Amino acid sequence: MLLWAYGGIKAQNTYYPPVNQTAFWDTVSPKSLGWCTDSIAPLYQYLQNQNSKAFIVLVDGKIAMEKYFGTFTQDSFWYWASAGKTLTSLLVGKAQEDGKLKISDRSADYLGSGWSSLTSAQEDAITLRHHLTMTTGLDDDVPDHFCTLKSCLVYKAPPGTRWAYHNGPYTLLDKVIENATGSTMNLYTQQTLQTKTGISGLWIKSGYNNVYLSKARSFARFGLLAQNGFKWNGTPILGDTGYVRQMVNTSQNLNLSYGYLWWLNGKTSYMVPGLQNVFPGSFIPSAPKDLYSGIGKDGQFVCVSPSKKLVMVRMGNAPSGQLGDVPFLLGEQMWSRLNRVMCATTGTTAVHTAPLSVWPNPAENTLFINYTGSARIADLSGRSVKTLTIQHNQAMDISGLKPGMYWIQTADGRVVRFMRSQD
Repeated sequence: MLLWAYGGIKAQNTYYPPVNQTAFWDTVSPKSLGWCTDSIAPLYQYLQNQNSKAFIVLVDGKIAMEKYFGTFTQDSFWYWASAGKTLTSLLVGKAQEDGKLKISDRSADYLGSGWSSLTSAQEDAITLRHHLTMTTGLDDDVPDHFCTLKSCLVYKAPPGTRWAYHNGPYTLLDKVIENATGSTMNLYTQQTLQTKTGISGLWIKSGYNNVYLSKARSFARFGLLAQNGFKWNGTPILGDTGYVRQMVNTSQNLNLSYGYLWWLNGKTSYMVPGLQNVFPGSFIPSAPKDLYSGIGKDGQFVCVSPSKKLVMVRMGNAPSGQLGDVPFLLGEQMWSRLNRVMCATTGTTAVHTAPLSVWPNPAENTLFINYTGSARIADLSGRSVKTLTIQHNQAMDISGLKPGMYWIQTADGRVVRFMRSQD
């Protein structure tokens, strides 16, 4: 019965909330899904402890969980941060579908010659697709990687040969869209989405960035749209199925877990912002293998699993002890707790191999893991900092590690991340 309630929801018809009645949204109770409702309160407590403001889970389009924290309400607005990159990706695809641009075009066709500090030949080699895939070859190790001035856009490598999470070249896509369509980002977004899906929000300028703000339910509507191939109740919002497929699949052979500005789970390896190391496994091991996500600074998440017909949204301030543009650890911890609510393991670990878990996480001086055998602890650069021989649930001394994020790789190839907090 439980397997049917969760795994079999594909047989049901997807629900779409009314476009003109944005306050109304049909719900489905966790109990009717056969979920372990006793695990909901601990999940909400964790989210509250991690400075969350809004949390929504959709199942087949209906709201199964919705929680707001503190003074934040259903009508409050919050920023998507880099999760808004996914919206930009959609708009680029729509502009291509409208015949306004081609992603194979030179960036200079829309930004003008001399948009960077590169030579003409170097600049002409960069296409819009390189901006979408984070492979422009521009140097991300500049004083301000958000900067879009010519002086900040410096040659590092031939385009397509180096993956780097670089916000400056990404942000230039906004100017590309505006120059190609003759419209503002806000107007083009409204024309594309609002009247057809009820998704409403606003792009605002913040330094060099354009940041999208909306209510949590609009964030969830966007997830529902993505879950269903960017169709809304049968109406294509983006009808270019080839672009849609490319957007949410591996876009280059450098970071297998990156599409067109979407993070992709279930791959054999991934890269992280600020580093050139390739890490083994999925970036959110507890999440479904087919998950694709928009992830932003301070833990803005829109997570989509088409096979589960499930969308998860989190908005909030930076989680405790987790900084950076893409807080993968928060994603892992949310999904591991959501799995308990769903009485299921939806992660990428094979059924015959128990998923690794560490606790407490973050930890100060002592760490436990459900594993027996040899392992190593590595920092985010991939450098081994400690080798271990572990007995199941035995206390491990990590007092010698500097505060920060690490991962444990076991002899059988499994990986789990943890954070060492301040003493």
